[in-house]
Amino acid sequence: MEILWWLVPSLVVTCLAMLWVGWLGREGRGEVDREVAVQRLARALSQERPTPQTPPVRERDRSTGIAVRQARKVQPPTPGPTQGPRRAS
Repeated sequence: MEILWWLVPSLVVTCLAMLWVGWLGREGRGEVDREVAVQRLARALSQERPTPQTPPVRERDRSTGIAVRQARKVQPPTPGPTQGPRRAS
């Protein structure tokens, strides 16, 4: 238990910060007058909005459930200098 005493200062600072932020936020910040909100809503609802167009439906390939890799092109080996068999001396 004694080893956890080092957590107390950070706990106190965290609690004080939460209380301070809660006290600052208690004012009605961001509140809008009801009449202004109704006017904004009416303006937004009266605007013309483009209708979304759905893309054409395309047929999908039927999945077989098996993953198949595309074949890689294999390059032929490059011809190197030809060496004959070595002779033992």
